[in-house]
Amino acid sequence: MTLLDKDGVQLTVDDMVATVTLNNPAKRNAQSPALWRALAEAGKLVPGTVRVVALRAEGKSFSAGLDRQAFAPEGFDGEPSFLDMARGSDSELDATIAGYQDAFTWWRRNDIVSIAAVQGHAVGAGFQLALACDLRVCADDAQFAMRETSLGLVPDLTGTHPLVGLVGYARALEICATGRFVHAEEAERTGLANLVVPAAELDGAVQDLAAALLAADRDAVIETKALLRGAVDRTYEEQRAAERAAQARRLRALVGVTD
Repeated sequence: MTLLDKDGVQLTVDDMVATVTLNNPAKRNAQSPALWRALAEAGKLVPGTVRVVALRAEGKSFSAGLDRQAFAPEGFDGEPSFLDMARGSDSELDATIAGYQDAFTWWRRNDIVSIAAVQGHAVGAGFQLALACDLRVCADDAQFAMRETSLGLVPDLTGTHPLVGLVGYARALEICATGRFVHAEEAERTGLANLVVPAAELDGAVQDLAAALLAADRDAVIETKALLRGAVDRTYEEQRAAERAAQARRLRALVGVTD
């Protein structure tokens, strides 16, 4: 069932699995504010019955990053240009960027597990979109790069937090500051990729991972995801307490005891 198909984004749902597809291969799935709004809308349209969301892309590249039209003086039709944004107040600029970030924030909701299927180039905003997901399955031709600094900009689409969490501060700084490409083998070795497979096997590998996730108890997965997401901000003792509380909820639910 197709729930959304516009501005380079398609959302389909098959039982407990939703698939978000970037479907503008002619432009290597370059990103724009319209695409970001469509991605944010897709997040709102995902039914509550869905447990796994797969993010994939048509064509040879996952996403080449920000559409270069953004750097033209006129920008995109109907959108504020970079010049317009720079001339706005701090609050206006903050609100504009926050709106763009909405496309990247919903993938880590506790009620779903999101999987990015990455082939070819995932550059800048494309890299950050892959980082927005919980898990990444990559084709052996995948190449990640954070090229914002070469443009005099910084990564601002929520990618810095997960990148540091995955590879550590020093490697994250080196990747972002140099803008170099991280190839699939390094991505798997450093934790950026959960799995690397031949390009022809990418869709099948994502389907297998989704099936494994669906085989687990949904509420247990939700509680476990919440525990793991919160672990970085808790002390060891706080995490122990959170584990006990979560397990108490699960035990009571399993035997039908309510507060």
